[in-house]
Amino acid sequence: MVEDNQIEAKSSPFAIREGEVKVFDGKDGYVSMNQIIHKINLGHINDLHFKILEIVNEFEFITSRQLCQILAWKGIDYKSQDKLNNKLEQMVKSKILTRYYFSSEEGKGIYRIYCLEKMGKYLLNSRGIECKWQPTDNTKPVAMLKKRLAGNQTILAYLRKVKAFDEYTVKPAITAKTLSKVFKVAGGSVKLTKAKKSIIFIFEVIRREEEWEKKLVEKMRLYQDFYANFVPGDSGFPTMPQLIFICEDEKHMAESFKTIVTNRLEIPQLKLYFSTDLRQNNETLAKTLVEFRLDEATNKYKMDEIELKLLD
Repeated sequence: MVEDNQIEAKSSPFAIREGEVKVFDGKDGYVSMNQIIHKINLGHINDLHFKILEIVNEFEFITSRQLCQILAWKGIDYKSQDKLNNKLEQMVKSKILTRYYFSSEEGKGIYRIYCLEKMGKYLLNSRGIECKWQPTDNTKPVAMLKKRLAGNQTILAYLRKVKAFDEYTVKPAITAKTLSKVFKVAGGSVKLTKAKKSIIFIFEVIRREEEWEKKLVEKMRLYQDFYANFVPGDSGFPTMPQLIFICEDEKHMAESFKTIVTNRLEIPQLKLYFSTDLRQNNETLAKTLVEFRLDEATNKYKMDEIELKLLD
């Protein structure tokens, strides 16, 4: 598998493209549970298949490359990406998983997205593993899938490259007290621990979807509410988490910051940090975060890279 820092890409594969649609690439037809049980009895579906199922269930939508990375991090031998792809194909044919790809005027996407199917949920339940999947989950639009995939990539970058990495949460829920609303962090969170001191990063993934500025304004009002009323223990956070925005590209960081500032949605309790999908491919994450600072001489905001040794 090609290492992250060897990938030569000018734009993120998880960026929104004009006219892009999600295309079904799974299998039609009927597969009975008896057929699947027969495959399990013959050993054609084994513990590795179940490990894959658990990971897909946890992340909801995931690429085969992301699956390889997390299997390797867990110390699970999947032999090679080709062999993993063969297993994924078996699971799609058995309707344990299903598969999609993105298509636009630029052509088909270079990767496939895997998610659960009905039989996969039954198998997880048979082993006492909680699975909240329902068929309507697979109808989610392109932007929601790409937010999840970009969030996955960010989590995987931190767990693979940051020595202080402790744990991750794929879909943390946060409560805006005054507005009485529970909302999800689009990209997940990671906990970093060094010298017995911990900090939590929460990743809000922003995509250039339709009316994305309006959606960002609505989300920022929820974050403002959460931070303004935060006390230790709120939403399961022992200390105030650091908010980081994951944008499509460098220009998108500036566009997102401008949307926040012009709508007076800054958060006085903390600095706002930004990053991009492609910055997660760097060999080290120490210089992947960006802060916008007001230059008093020009009265204009300037983009500065922040070096955090904690992210080495």
